[in-house]
Amino acid sequence: MSDAVSDAPVVQGWCPGAHRPMMSGDGLVVRVRPFGATLSVAQGRALCALARRHGNGALDLTSRANLQIRGVAAPDHPALLAELAALGLLDDTPAVEGHRNVLMPHDWQAGDQTDRLHDALLHTLPGLPALPQKMGYALDTGAGAWLAGGSADFRFEHDATGGLLLRADGSPLGRAVTGSTAMAALKDMVTWFVETGGPDAGRMRRHLLKTPLPDAWQDRAPRPPAAPSTPGRVGDCLILGAPFGSLPVDALEAALGLPGVRDMRLMLDRLFCLRGALADSAPGFVSVPGSALLRAHACPGAPLCPQATVETRALARRLADRVPGTLHVSGCAKGCALARPAAFTLTGRNGRFDLVRDGVPWDAPDATGLDPDQIDDLTGVT
Repeated sequence: MSDAVSDAPVVQGWCPGAHRPMMSGDGLVVRVRPFGATLSVAQGRALCALARRHGNGALDLTSRANLQIRGVAAPDHPALLAELAALGLLDDTPAVEGHRNVLMPHDWQAGDQTDRLHDALLHTLPGLPALPQKMGYALDTGAGAWLAGGSADFRFEHDATGGLLLRADGSPLGRAVTGSTAMAALKDMVTWFVETGGPDAGRMRRHLLKTPLPDAWQDRAPRPPAAPSTPGRVGDCLILGAPFGSLPVDALEAALGLPGVRDMRLMLDRLFCLRGALADSAPGFVSVPGSALLRAHACPGAPLCPQATVETRALARRLADRVPGTLHVSGCAKGCALARPAAFTLTGRNGRFDLVRDGVPWDAPDATGLDPDQIDDLTGVT
């Protein structure tokens, strides 16, 4: 490993939650996991008020389609928890809340298969063996397979004929299940993961690199992934993009107040949809496909994160439309904003940046010690 990444950041091994927040440079980071990835208009407005009162005035949309309130003072945390519970946004116990990492397709409807699986999963979670808190579940059972790129370890999906299957992340094949057998099959897979040492690996995909999955769990392929969602109108939904996952509360309140909006659904890739919206755009958010800002990824950076030595988002905004492909500006080698390779990755170190081409922040860099004030064209950097 190059000395360019020798100042290793601290990897926590868990994600912040509501009951178990994480300290950052500007205070506590409190994660909110809306049930069904859905907020009513009233809940959305109330969260904006909480972000103003207890946080830094913005909500973050995470890579797992959750929300975060940043900058919470420790003495305010109990009051914030009580208000989240009153809004119906909090589980009864920290143990359940910390493990309820569930990806949902944005097109689910009350009473459909996705909704039924979600209800069954919520009843099943408290009885499952303890798992690493970064592990999660995908209910990729919408009209298209939109969640293939999302972070999940246990995946309910459709096969090419529309049949339901359960697939371990990292395996190309899954096991046929039905609505009535789905949760029993999930319990079996979780038990197998625990009994074969999976918690030491931390995630299903890493575990399968060393531990073969039983043949019985690999009898059919999932349907092909759908084309990624993009901003714009889809049916009665207005899909909007949030650059860097930032949801300024003034802009979000205005969007929730657009004519016709029934609720807000959180999506992967820093997108969210306003169901029923009659408008075609919302100020402060991306409403058309192809925006360079949605190809650019940047963590909060310094001074908001204590592990970062560089500011990130101003540089990412400046460079977004100057580089071909994906841009990732990371405050440190953890790479919180994007866990997959990018065409150009800038990794902060000691107030400057290292450049990685077609890689991730912890890869050996192609160039080191770049002054952020002098970075204009990454294609020619050597």
